[in-house]
Amino acid sequence: MQTIDAGVTMSQITVDEKLKQHLSKFLKKNKKADLITTFLSFLEKKHGMAPVLFIREKTIYKSKEEVLAKLEAEGKLWRETEVKIQVGQPSVNEETKKIYICPYTGKVFGDNTHPNPQDAIYDWVSTCPENTDRIGGLRAKRFFVSDDPEMIKNYIQKRKDPVTKTVYSSGITGKLFNKKQAVIDDFIKSQLKSVPLADVPNQNRFTIEESLLHFIEQHLEENRISSFVEAVSEIPEFAPHVERWIEEFNEE
Repeated sequence: MQTIDAGVTMSQITVDEKLKQHLSKFLKKNKKADLITTFLSFLEKKHGMAPVLFIREKTIYKSKEEVLAKLEAEGKLWRETEVKIQVGQPSVNEETKKIYICPYTGKVFGDNTHPNPQDAIYDWVSTCPENTDRIGGLRAKRFFVSDDPEMIKNYIQKRKDPVTKTVYSSGITGKLFNKKQAVIDDFIKSQLKSVPLADVPNQNRFTIEESLLHFIEQHLEENRISSFVEAVSEIPEFAPHVERWIEEFNEE
């Protein structure tokens, strides 16, 4: 039966004050945490790791930066595309035969550019802030109507050409965004989920990305675990946990 010898002389792993504080908080919160779980939490803090699950791919990566770099290199994160933006719809055009005009603002509705121009002009003047005419305390619904072609021509405005704009589409969802950073922010929010390193080895629902799997296998070697136990055993406050880990390991 294998045993953990807390007295093995090894120097690969050291616990500085920052890591000591991390372990102290972790073990106070997780009083019964086993050795491997504690060691993985220690490694996560020591190496500044922040594993994430890429939900669409069902794969766990070391960090969100790694996922972003991979997808961007493959051209799968975002794509530039062009859209045409039509600036406004004309209220009056060459086909208009009758217009309805607000005398207070000049707002105009054409009989062929609005489905119900007469109702629209009524609604407009009845709520128009510039309309100070009152009848019985209510805004007067006064407006002008004209079917004079020359009069109508005064209201025809040349339609502006469409504006072509470069925007960005998500390579994952296809949604359009005005800026590339917005695509990235949406991806992080909707496609990535934080996963503690300690939860990664024992789960079987998701694939572990190759470099992360190699990191875990490399650090869960017996000599590194023994070195961690030795380093922690030198800190008095962790002595009860070290004793428990040794007992648990020897009982297996």
